Amino acid sequence: MVRVVVTGIGLVSALGNDLADSWENLLSWKTGIKLHQLFPELPKVPLGLISDQPSKLNVLNHSVVNDALEDAELTTPLSECAVVIGSSRGYQGCWEDLARRMYGNDPNPELLGLDNWLDTLPQMNAIAVARQIGASGTVLAPMAACATGIWAISQAVMLIQTGQYQRAIAGAVEAPITPLTICGFQQMGALAKTGAYPFDLHREGLVLGEGGAVFVLESAELAKQRQAKIYGEILGFGLTADAFHGNKPEPAGKSAIAAIKQCLQRSHLQPQDVDYIHAHGTATILNDKIESKIIQSLFPPQVAISSTKGATGHTLGASGALGVAFSLLSLQHKILPPCVGLQQPEFNLNFVSKAIKQQMQTSLCFSFGFGGQNAVIALGSRNS
Repeated sequence: MVRVVVTGIGLVSALGNDLADSWENLLSWKTGIKLHQLFPELPKVPLGLISDQPSKLNVLNHSVVNDALEDAELTTPLSECAVVIGSSRGYQGCWEDLARRMYGNDPNPELLGLDNWLDTLPQMNAIAVARQIGASGTVLAPMAACATGIWAISQAVMLIQTGQYQRAIAGAVEAPITPLTICGFQQMGALAKTGAYPFDLHREGLVLGEGGAVFVLESAELAKQRQAKIYGEILGFGLTADAFHGNKPEPAGKSAIAAIKQCLQRSHLQPQDVDYIHAHGTATILNDKIESKIIQSLFPPQVAISSTKGATGHTLGASGALGVAFSLLSLQHKILPPCVGLQQPEFNLNFVSKAIKQQMQTSLCFSFGFGGQNAVIALGSRNS
């Protein structure tokens, strides 16, 4: 089997404008979540914003891709590079803005901006990346709710493992701070009122965040040939669906458990081999409860657990990609990132309360998305 390694990472989040700042702030138990009232028709809510106003997807997309290429010491054009860039919301913010202008009191057709409406279709952020790097091969644009980021990375790994490409750029970017998204989660009763507190006894719900993470993936052979630095290896992944409900997870977590077991089998790992789990940890009542039960049923009690959504907010489709980036840095620096926002755990798990040095070789990253889309990925340190 072809080994796939990570040679570059680009990341932006409410915690920082790049990978280094976000990581440093995470280890310092900081959070990018603040109360905002961005839309006059909506009340003040906690959000994970990168700046004072909602970001544009195309701006975030371009930025993280540039950062990933620079980090990997690659220059464009990269014609033989596959592109797998996902987003669960895509350009929804642009469409909402267009709708407001179209159905406003005095719409002016000349100011609606319809000339470029095709650039806001769901697949266009991936196609924009292909144009940006000069890639003329496979372009995929997965949309799998909160599981999108890990789905994208897994699809890119498959393209390399099957010999179709030796290099891929993969990840997910999200700019979901829009009135419709906020109202939708409020209607479901899923939004927090003050902040995100994963696995806490007093957790309130999720906090929307924006950001993205993009990775340069290469065959180990290509990375060795060009003497690239290596963050770690993608050991395997598991992808399943509940086939149960549009937004409620299957109560017993059967398909999520199947995804974890599938990932462990493909990665040639046993549960006791896993040093750290970056949990999905949305801070909603139901999801955290079911995820905790799943972890308790499969893994020994000493495995370290944390979720970084208390620091970044829930970046929806990009959340798994951010989790993979933080997990790779954790393996590289041998530091467990803290579960920011967790004060009083409800569940008997080995939660990371503060950044701590620990020897480790392998980690898992979980994403369990709406519609029962389950994605799990295993990562190994570069020395494993």
